[in-house]
Amino acid sequence: MASDSTFDVVSKVDKQEVSNALNQAQKEIAQRYDFKGVGAEIDFSGENILMKASTEERVKTVLDVFQSKLVKRNISLKSLDAGEPFASGKEYRLEASIKEGIAQDTAKKITKLIRAEGPKSVKATIQGDELRVSSKSRDDLQTVIALLKDFEDADLQFVNFR
Repeated sequence: MASDSTFDVVSKVDKQEVSNALNQAQKEIAQRYDFKGVGAEIDFSGENILMKASTEERVKTVLDVFQSKLVKRNISLKSLDAGEPFASGKEYRLEASIKEGIAQDTAKKITKLIRAEGPKSVKATIQGDELRVSSKSRDDLQTVIALLKDFEDADLQFVNFR
């Protein structure tokens, strides 16, 4: 009897690339004329990324600069979870975080999508923050990968194709 072919669906981000994008954004913010004297800055604060500026518009511009640096380093903006700007004393702050792993509710959406629109021989199982997809037919697995490429809620990668 032939064994099943499998692949894993994961959502991972290269932390070094995020750090590089943050450093580039810091340099650009320090250099740009429109950020002179407004207290605009971006920093890591634990697991979160903290952006500060004197006005709400400027803190959103700091976020735009950071997003452009992430895109240049091939990091999907789906993995950036940015909040809304809030006032803190005389400055505005905005907190963002990098999402890694597939959340439980997102994993359930993916398995539901595979059951609804994928080939019938394909099975998807949730394993922590990953998804294992298995089938007897490799062609069916290729079909599932093509189906999941358009998934909107998370940045997905496909690994361990066997």
